[in-house]
Amino acid sequence: MTDLATVPGQSLADRVIHEAFWRDNFQGLTIGGAVPAPGSNGPAPEALDLAHRRMVQEGYFQETHPLLGELAPRLAQAVVRLVELDLPTPFLFMFDEAWNAFRALGPMVAHHLGEDYMMLPDFWVWHVDPKAGQAGWTPHRDKGAMSLAPDGSPLSLTIWVPLTAATPQNGCMYIVPADKDRLYGTPNMGQIGCDPAAIRALPVVPGEYLCWNQAVMHWGGQTSPFAPHPRISMAFEFQRGGMRPFNEPQMKSDVDLSFEQRLRLIAKQILQYQHMYPLRADVREAAETILQRVPAPV
Repeated sequence: MTDLATVPGQSLADRVIHEAFWRDNFQGLTIGGAVPAPGSNGPAPEALDLAHRRMVQEGYFQETHPLLGELAPRLAQAVVRLVELDLPTPFLFMFDEAWNAFRALGPMVAHHLGEDYMMLPDFWVWHVDPKAGQAGWTPHRDKGAMSLAPDGSPLSLTIWVPLTAATPQNGCMYIVPADKDRLYGTPNMGQIGCDPAAIRALPVVPGEYLCWNQAVMHWGGQTSPFAPHPRISMAFEFQRGGMRPFNEPQMKSDVDLSFEQRLRLIAKQILQYQHMYPLRADVREAAETILQRVPAPV
């Protein structure tokens, strides 16, 4: 296996632009496999109805999908390997399995955004280490009031998937339910507009996922040094089709991305989210180099 830390004289970008590196270091995961066909068994009508009612009132819901539980151990192990190699965690999206986890949730996304929904080039992966005193991203709204239709329904969604159990001790998500947030849907959405008692912790385990509209206030918690393991998770964003893109390039859920397209998308994430986390100079340089050296699709 090729350990990045022991390859002298090469920049981070030089080490990651070769497909063989990924195949050698992450055996058991695939790059460029067949895109799975949509499953015939979508969410039950009762689950769709409950998710809809919770989205309307609280701006989020929590659900399960069996594939997430199956994929979580392999994806969590891959994130740990990325950390060992001192690589940015969004490189998890080099692998089909990360994409397929979100593709599997398509019927639920379509229920809220329509069958022509699009995947946005907005995704991330977290490894929040309690032993290092780390925390998730600070309180924010993903896109704010612009992500709500005039009737209050969502124009875009975030889906957040735990790869290890997320608890208050290791930095689970916290949210201000829409119906408890006096600033929700107003121009002044940069603050937390609720009584502290209304803030809700959202512990989840692999096999579950969280989905929220992009106007609710949410954040990742501060860890405790007594937490038994890191919080590892990933998220992806979606929007309605047939409207102005919130970000480009948009993608259909069945898109078969090439190795080069994945590299470019990951480099884009590293740069566009640098306001949310400390960005090392070598990582910024690597992302910029990838975008310069890896050709864009024509």
